[in-house]
Amino acid sequence: MAATATSTLDHAAAQAALQAAEARFVSNNPLSNAQHDLAVGTLPGGNTRTLLHTSPFPLSMKQGKEAYVWDLDGHKYLDLVGELSAGLYGHSHPIIHSTLLTTLSTTGLSLGATTPHESSHAAQLCARFSLARVRMANTGTEANLHALAGARHYTGRRKVVVFSGGYHGAVLSFPAGRAAENTVDRGDFVVVRRYNDLALAQGVIEGVGEGCAAVLVEAMQGAGGCIPGGREFLLGVQEATKKVGAVFIVDEVMTSRLAPGGLAQELGLEPDLVTLGKYLGGGLAFGAFGGREEVMRVYDPRVEGSLAHSGTFNNNTLAMCVGYAGLREVFTEEVCVGFNAKGGRFRERLAEVAQGTRLRFTGRGSLIGLHFTEEVEGEITCGEDLEGKERRDLRDLFWFEMLEEGFWTTRRGFIAMMLGTPDEELDRFVEAVKGFIEKHRELMIL
Repeated sequence: MAATATSTLDHAAAQAALQAAEARFVSNNPLSNAQHDLAVGTLPGGNTRTLLHTSPFPLSMKQGKEAYVWDLDGHKYLDLVGELSAGLYGHSHPIIHSTLLTTLSTTGLSLGATTPHESSHAAQLCARFSLARVRMANTGTEANLHALAGARHYTGRRKVVVFSGGYHGAVLSFPAGRAAENTVDRGDFVVVRRYNDLALAQGVIEGVGEGCAAVLVEAMQGAGGCIPGGREFLLGVQEATKKVGAVFIVDEVMTSRLAPGGLAQELGLEPDLVTLGKYLGGGLAFGAFGGREEVMRVYDPRVEGSLAHSGTFNNNTLAMCVGYAGLREVFTEEVCVGFNAKGGRFRERLAEVAQGTRLRFTGRGSLIGLHFTEEVEGEITCGEDLEGKERRDLRDLFWFEMLEEGFWTTRRGFIAMMLGTPDEELDRFVEAVKGFIEKHRELMIL
């Protein structure tokens, strides 16, 4: 009885703090509010990218420079959203800018033909990520759709095994053990209900058996909460996939930035296909999929019966040139290692500050997840470990108050670090987290 009364008081106090923070947000951001009112006249809900909507209205940004963004009301924020991992290079990297201008002035935009630039970028991607062949697309969503189509054509099968919490693009998401309503070909997916559960995964894959065209998995679930896959788990999934003769696809749209050759290579995996995207376009829309020559041959137009893979902007010169320059000149293998080591240290410092509280951190390298939970102990290995235990009121309160401290983060609790972020700004964020915990000590410490 006493515990129930304490919990009720705790939630009431959190709601009171949240309502006060939201009121300050409304007062501090009248121009963003007005922009939202204007946008709803032409966009459903004033938005064309659901993830970016927040209540009572989203902030509207007017400028980004280096590692910072400014909203319409003139507030400056350290950008810890990092365009959900695509904004690796920041907002004004000189090499990215100069490559854009040079490409515009010497080459032009889309030329309606093959170009040497796509071949150069392809060769670089193949070398960096150990791919025999690669094809370009416009987004990670497209990359996964084409990889799945290729796997189905190659095997002559339909079923695809995926994992609860997996996100493979706008029309390929699997929250809470099911295919989302907007997932394409929903009936063709079989969802393993717990990520990182090898015995369960093996049973599902073997159960689908000869009907299985592919197994699609992230080496670290990104949208699912920055939950890393264990090496033994991923190797076991790979073995089970090959045992039933299916195509093993690793989605590295987010995680390719976590190690020089991608996270799959770092973990010793040998996928048949890998999907890529995000930062590899240098900040422009980009996707790619590649892998074994035998599997990728299904997209070779010289082969009778091959699949068509079209897209007006697949090889647009801006993305090809800027993506190539970014990977070759900026995010080199050496820079990748150092940057992710820095991210690891940052996450460890945050975890140390939050130890014993309702705030917990997951992730790897430069990608970090934040979780507010009823519990303070126990490893988070999958989304189901958080089921019924998340404190969204505290998560929302944190988001509002970090804005007041000058930090732009995702409301759902995701940090994607940017190159060039000053160390002192990361120090300031650690102190801000510490300050939040101290300010709301009665809510944060059990």
